[in-house]
Amino acid sequence: MLKSFPEIEAGPDVTRQVLSDAPELMVVSFRFNANGATGALHSHPHVQSTYCKSGRFRFTVAGETFEIGPGDSFIIPPGAEHGCTCLKPGELIDTFTPRRDDFL
Repeated sequence: MLKSFPEIEAGPDVTRQVLSDAPELMVVSFRFNANGATGALHSHPHVQSTYCKSGRFRFTVAGETFEIGPGDSFIIPPGAEHGCTCLKPGELIDTFTPRRDDFL
């Protein structure tokens, strides 16, 4: 069954939209609309996969810093502190297992 979720503000120059969800899995789009927009450092108990659809981003995951661009992807383990800075506006597609109920 298709559901429609609203796009919401997730921070300055950042929006978030749930694309699909089930108790075991969730897919979420994050749009960064300006250079310097950030995804603040945080952690959660979910496994996260991040795919860069467009733009360029500097990530820090568990103290390691790296850059990604279109087509790059990586996994963030549960409990790892992570965050990013937008270097070129674009979109990240994140998947979480299990679902992040705090996004609903």
